[in-house]
Amino acid sequence: MSKVGIMGGTFDPIHYGHLLAAEECRRTLGIEKIIFVPTGDPPHKKNYKVASAEDRYAMTLLATAGVLEYSVSRTEIDREDYTHTVDTLLEFNSAGVTPDSLFFITGLDAMLSITSWFDYEKIPTLCTLVTATRPGWNVSALKKLPDFILSGLKVIEIPQFAVSSTVVRERIRNNQSIRFLVPHLVEIYIESNRLYKI
Repeated sequence: MSKVGIMGGTFDPIHYGHLLAAEECRRTLGIEKIIFVPTGDPPHKKNYKVASAEDRYAMTLLATAGVLEYSVSRTEIDREDYTHTVDTLLEFNSAGVTPDSLFFITGLDAMLSITSWFDYEKIPTLCTLVTATRPGWNVSALKKLPDFILSGLKVIEIPQFAVSSTVVRERIRNNQSIRFLVPHLVEIYIESNRLYKI
């Protein structure tokens, strides 16, 4: 069975940090295919207005266009109500991707909050968890996670690239350039649709 990686995230917007993390995990773990899965209605993002699911999906498509090992799934966008990682993993398992060949990749900041995720106890039985280090986040904080999460967790060190979706949105609101922080087609999409201006 080929190894499949799921790169979950809000991607609001997707940026080079996401792509760098996906590629480093793919190469390090020998994953053949990375599937980017933008969240639909993310329950954990209530402190600010998230761009529409369709805009985030379109930007993710543009960012990964032409990369043979990457694809984008609408599975969480098309799901009614809130989307949960456990449901997505169960869906991939049901489609024939076995837990030992399925890798769920997320940033260190998200991994540190995994115990607040819906039905999180099931997650390590459905896939291998992978976390990508981020500048400014202390890897030793992972020790606070339950042993059943830590025992199979893969920690992949990503080259230092200090960019986040929050920084990108702030720069847009402040009329600063986002060139070389996001793929060029994503930059054009954001400008054309006047995203993140308010």
